[in-house]
Amino acid sequence: MSVSTASTRDLSRPLPAALSWTVLIVFVGGFALAILILGLPWWMPALYVAMSVIAFATYGIDKAAARRGGQRVSEQTLLTLGLVCGWPGALVAQQLFRHKTRKRSFRRAFWRTVVLNVLLLGAFIALATVRGWDLEPAWFDDLGQLFRG
Repeated sequence: MSVSTASTRDLSRPLPAALSWTVLIVFVGGFALAILILGLPWWMPALYVAMSVIAFATYGIDKAAARRGGQRVSEQTLLTLGLVCGWPGALVAQQLFRHKTRKRSFRRAFWRTVVLNVLLLGAFIALATVRGWDLEPAWFDDLGQLFRG
């Protein structure tokens, strides 16, 4: 008795796309409120945007490689990009490219990285607020003065 390929693969129905979009919208809204209310510096959302662009492109490269049978990007790399602030771009790429949405083990690991990233961000913001940290590094001020003249 042979085991079919489909039964040995870790595939399941994708989560509803609305769930992904809702999580993304709630995160962006919450982050925007934190920026407005707490005066978070510009580099924090810029970090998420930059890492999201990199993650989005990497998912696109991996999807193209999967289609043509080329060398793939490791799942560990994809998960790491999500963990280091790229998960919003990864989430968009998953939905637009229909990539990595059916493999149950990857989905579980991906959502763990999202939760961990958001918890770490929240803890960092809370700690910085309580301790009164200046999150605008001095060299940013120097850089701004250089451009202003």
